[in-house]
Amino acid sequence: MPHNAFYAQSGGVTAVINASAAGVIAECRAHSDAIGTLYAGRDGILGALTEELIDTHALTDPQLDALRYTPAGAFGSCRYKLKSLEQHRAQYERLIDVFRAHDIRYFFYNGGGDSQDTAHKVSQLSEAMGFPITCVGVPKTMDNDLPLTDCCPGFGSVAKYAAVSMLEASLDVASMQRTSTKVFVMEVMGRHAGWVAAATGLARDERGLGPDIILFPEVPLDEERFLAKVNETVTQRGFCMIAVSEGAKNAAGEFLSSTGNTDAFGHAQLGGAAPVVVDMIKRHSGYKCHWAVCDYLQRSARHIASQTDVDQAFALGRAAVRYAVHGDNAVMPIIVRDADEPYQWHIDKAPLREVANVERCLPADYITDDGFHITGQARRYLAPLIEGEAYPPYRQGLPAYEVLDKAIVAKRCPDFTEL
Repeated sequence: MPHNAFYAQSGGVTAVINASAAGVIAECRAHSDAIGTLYAGRDGILGALTEELIDTHALTDPQLDALRYTPAGAFGSCRYKLKSLEQHRAQYERLIDVFRAHDIRYFFYNGGGDSQDTAHKVSQLSEAMGFPITCVGVPKTMDNDLPLTDCCPGFGSVAKYAAVSMLEASLDVASMQRTSTKVFVMEVMGRHAGWVAAATGLARDERGLGPDIILFPEVPLDEERFLAKVNETVTQRGFCMIAVSEGAKNAAGEFLSSTGNTDAFGHAQLGGAAPVVVDMIKRHSGYKCHWAVCDYLQRSARHIASQTDVDQAFALGRAAVRYAVHGDNAVMPIIVRDADEPYQWHIDKAPLREVANVERCLPADYITDDGFHITGQARRYLAPLIEGEAYPPYRQGLPAYEVLDKAIVAKRCPDFTEL
């Protein structure tokens, strides 16, 4: 007899998280002998706690196809970390109560390390409470910092956006540098891991475009060496292009842009590294500078998504369901790289206990000895991940993205307010 399933999107959304959702939905429909109704949580895990469940069977085939090219979280996401299992058991018991009420025996959680930790805890508690739930993580993070997998869905597309933006900005600054801007600083996401900053280095080629300097979270900033490098670059070529990760740190290991606050996951909230770097340069050299913060633009840029990224996101969503119906519990499908050129990969699985709350930073051998750029090894790793164009359909000059109704099914449990 088939049982129902629950899918939720978690944390910061990406250009391809909905492609993973489409993969989960499509594969659940292909396994109707094992899975009855697939519910999606409205606004992520909050949808389970508040019993706001969306029946994905209501989605038409055209809507399902449209999810593959629509950015952000179609069902809603949230930055909400379930509290300690030992101290706040009520939240986890609430999840089990809602799942029991709707005969949900499969849980697919689409997110990063914190989300995989939640899925792992739910699998453990459900067993202890006598209502076993098969929990499978679906990887997602544009930061590319999950362990064990070759790359993370969402990263390839943001890497492509960052590299293209740096390339185009280089042409702009180069054309005006004689009488205008001498230094341009572009800030990209990456609190502790410099993968996105590294991706801007792909724009560097024999034409002299792309970043002259990349500031990584993994390399504490030596201000004197950095300013000397900026002066040297401007003197030699007339201008300097800089990519900086939001998590860039000073020599003491402190964030350049720390606000002193934290988000819902306990991560430091950052206030903008680019203006800090620009101020540093202006005070030292007086150059005319411009800066830009890519912010949400980089992670929502589905119009310039990587085809590789889209394909992997969809495939991992389908694989998660296959693992679940075959009895694999507390696992996450991962990408395994078989070759760089041409890029070849396959899907395997990893235990959630080895994925949860583990952050993979940029390897030291991906950063040049001076700490300001990427090595050939990094380029070989990064290049295949931005390959291929996956343009969405357009209508009247704008992408024809899908916006779902998100109607909620009838509730069966008492209201829950302990969020």
